[in-house]
Amino acid sequence: MSVVFVTGTGTGIGKTFVTSALIRHLRSVDHPVHAIKPVVSGFDETNWQKSDPAVLLAALGRPVTLPEIELLSPWRFIAPLSPDTAARREGRAIVFAELIEFCRDTARPPRRNLLIEGVGGIMVPLDQHRTVLDWMSVLRVPIVLVTGTYVGTISHTLTSLEVLARRNLDIAAVAVSETEGSAASLADTITTIRRFADAIPMVGIPRLGAGALDHPAIAKLARLILT
Repeated sequence: MSVVFVTGTGTGIGKTFVTSALIRHLRSVDHPVHAIKPVVSGFDETNWQKSDPAVLLAALGRPVTLPEIELLSPWRFIAPLSPDTAARREGRAIVFAELIEFCRDTARPPRRNLLIEGVGGIMVPLDQHRTVLDWMSVLRVPIVLVTGTYVGTISHTLTSLEVLARRNLDIAAVAVSETEGSAASLADTITTIRRFADAIPMVGIPRLGAGALDHPAIAKLARLILT
């Protein structure tokens, strides 16, 4: 592993949970790791302690402060909308070239093992013309696709995998994060996805609490991205 991009089939799917669990596990086995979440929408400036960047900072063992959040997430928007729409509401815009340069600068040696967490799903717009898919296509680093077990996830997952394959992107693993209250089981969801995408490593992650770093599923996912 050098740089891995964590994306998802949609918003609220568990990207931050998976990213933070990977961080904690890698740190527990003495693998240096850093993480960024460059773009955040729905950022509540009055409750930033519970934001996704704050979760990543806590996992990294860094101070959970606004200046630290600014370093991890330079593009923060208040509205819980796609980044292009949220930015437009604030009279701002994401400059795509600056986003790419920020990721590349953060990944430069001597830094090792960088996790880049995306925003929303793979086709979420960043500006007038580019999506998260374009972001990943320019960086061209291995990808962890996070999905759930909610009804509809199989179609969303297979569609995402098809789109990623068409861009010739390297899919390191699919992390199936169990959706709370779903009628579909974790095992059944993985079995069905695997029937159509059996060449791609898949990891099922049950609902986990604070001890997530010790769970075999997280250790397995960490091994996949380290190879």
